[in-house]
Amino acid sequence: QVLLVVSGGGLVQAGGSLRLSCAASGRSLSNSAMGWFRQPPGKEREFVAAISWRSSKTYYADSVKGRFTISRDNAKNTVYLQMNSLKPEDTAVYYCAADYLGTDRSMASRIAAVDYWGKGTLVTVSS
Repeated sequence: QVLLVVSGGGLVQAGGSLRLSCAASGRSLSNSAMGWFRQPPGKEREFVAAISWRSSKTYYADSVKGRFTISRDNAKNTVYLQMNSLKPEDTAVYYCAADYLGTDRSMASRIAAVDYWGKGTLVTVSS
């Protein structure tokens, strides 16, 4: 019912920047939350950032605060993740996600809150 199309992954040097985008289609997410998770090699999927669609309130994992910024474009139904000052430990498969009728905080609280997942995109940060 909701399709999340992700783009923007790739290879970047440490200290560089990269922007991911996630375009949503189908069911309206105007009263919902969207965000990003990532799964480093050999590790569990973890929360990165989330935004409540209507209020624009955001929530970030401690590991990315001050470096990553999540934003949205209402007209394009698109969420972005601007990643600055990238570190090798940011290397992971990144996933766009949506929590229907949720908030930025509800998405951050538990991975089970996610209702829809986009396909993963690999971000590799070289030393």
